[in-house]
Amino acid sequence: MDSIDVLLAAHRAYLLGWNIGEAGDLDLVTYRSDVPHPPLNGVLRLVGRDPADALTEARRRLDGVARVWWVGPDSDAGTVDALASLGAAPVITMPIMAVPIDEASAAPAPAQVQIAEAADVDEFVTAYARVSGIPPTGVPAAIARERSFAGDGTLIRLAGRLNDGRIVGTAVAWLSHGVLTLYYVGTHPEYRRQGIGTAMTRAALDLAHERGIRTASLSSTVAGESVYGRLGFRTVGTYRLLSF
Repeated sequence: MDSIDVLLAAHRAYLLGWNIGEAGDLDLVTYRSDVPHPPLNGVLRLVGRDPADALTEARRRLDGVARVWWVGPDSDAGTVDALASLGAAPVITMPIMAVPIDEASAAPAPAQVQIAEAADVDEFVTAYARVSGIPPTGVPAAIARERSFAGDGTLIRLAGRLNDGRIVGTAVAWLSHGVLTLYYVGTHPEYRRQGIGTAMTRAALDLAHERGIRTASLSSTVAGESVYGRLGFRTVGTYRLLSF
């Protein structure tokens, strides 16, 4: 399985694909989409730079937008404590999970759901906004950023549809740095607990495997850790997210 450094680099590449602001240098990597959704604006890495100076600079670059600071294994040790001492507040802990695709469990889609690539960006973003926390007022900006996405990799949007064409499940497959990273895996609330999200994940794994990708990764909530664990994903690291 690929090293965690590769997984983290692929994650940075995806979020930088949303960036319309300053990305900065390797010591302080930031991205700004102007979508009013904290995970789509923030800091990705802090290495070898004074935390107080970095915090001041990050606040300047990201002024006026909802944002988060991702602290993972690619940031300096002690970053969380340093930022907390400067006023940053913990938001959530997210396990970084990965699986060799060849070892992942099967997960067929429910009979009433067909999974395929989504061609209509507006429809797809509107569908994933509903389960990801993007407010309705932020959907137009999210659509604009999706349309102008320019990350270092290949982005594939998967939609799970009912027979009448309605999207009830989504997943974004991000192929970069030789790995698959998953985003926006979700199911509309009224269709949850039917295996749709698991099937969306498995469909993305199959698609990536067909393209020669051998490792899949994602950042889960703690609650979702057991769900992905049943597919074969294992925790290989942790992100601590802070608001600032």
